[in-house]
Amino acid sequence: MEKNWYVVHTYSGYENKVKTNLEKRVDSMEMTDKIFRVLVPVEEETEVKNGKSKSVSRKVFPGYVLVEMVMTDDSWYVVRNTPGVTGFVGSAGAGSKPTPLLPDEVDAILRQMGMEERKAEVDFELKESVKVKEGPFANFIGTIEEIQVDKQKLKVHVNMFGRETPVELDFTQIEKI
Repeated sequence: MEKNWYVVHTYSGYENKVKTNLEKRVDSMEMTDKIFRVLVPVEEETEVKNGKSKSVSRKVFPGYVLVEMVMTDDSWYVVRNTPGVTGFVGSAGAGSKPTPLLPDEVDAILRQMGMEERKAEVDFELKESVKVKEGPFANFIGTIEEIQVDKQKLKVHVNMFGRETPVELDFTQIEKI
């Protein structure tokens, strides 16, 4: 059985309560091996009021919660019967199992929230020579000293004024020589 993301419909305004309730039920009903993550998709916005700006979280999909789970009869029952849940999105009828989100849909939602679902395939190696494509160090040649897959960044030592200088770059800013 593979884990997928599913969309759960809730009463509007109860998304965070459903998230809390479901997480408690997962622990109490020992479903941690079938239900992994519960997310309320939000994005940060800057709001200006009375000349002052502040950062606020806005729900991307009011009335919906995302659940990463392995779909079995037991896990389906636990989610469906959580207080505040009105049902799964994408199920054809009362007794049918829902359709999971496509990986591209999940990636887009998580990116919008500032989270990344999949790690980039790393095509770089330590001590490999690379050329900087863009930014203030464009056209410099450097050596990869550190690879941070989770942040999609590299630490590259470039030769500047006769000295090795560490520079942090995104994967997209460099190319292999």
